[in-house]
Amino acid sequence: MSVLETNLSELLNKPKLTLAGLRGARRILLRRRDDEDLVLTTAARAEQDQEVMGATSRMFVEMMRTPEGRTLVLEVLPGAFPWVRYLPAHDVRAFSVELVEALGAAAELDNTAAVAQLITEWRHTAEVHADPELYAALTTDHGEDYGPVPEPGTAA
Repeated sequence: MSVLETNLSELLNKPKLTLAGLRGARRILLRRRDDEDLVLTTAARAEQDQEVMGATSRMFVEMMRTPEGRTLVLEVLPGAFPWVRYLPAHDVRAFSVELVEALGAAAELDNTAAVAQLITEWRHTAEVHADPELYAALTTDHGEDYGPVPEPGTAA
């Protein structure tokens, strides 16, 4: 898939020329100096991407309904997510179930944020398992109570 990269100022200064780039690229990546970059595509291509994501998600959900499908998903996870090798077997199974459920829900909501968050959380869990010192520090009971934990966003 081709991506044309340009600065947002190019779109603002030469809109027709910049948008003409969508004829030869699926997306235009608009670089911004002081904010997150933007991606520009056609409505038809965005709809195609959504259709593919939805179809893929529905296939995974249906695969997980069969023992053979669950086995296959577990076999391919290390290739798709190499860091799962550091997870205990029961966590790999839990990740596969949560991932498939999240993909199915994301397709219905047309929002992949929860899937990205789930993958990030499991990757961090694998990082803990991969580092014996970190794992020991996080799983050892130090016998101390550090008091109540403040609500997120409040001062301690």
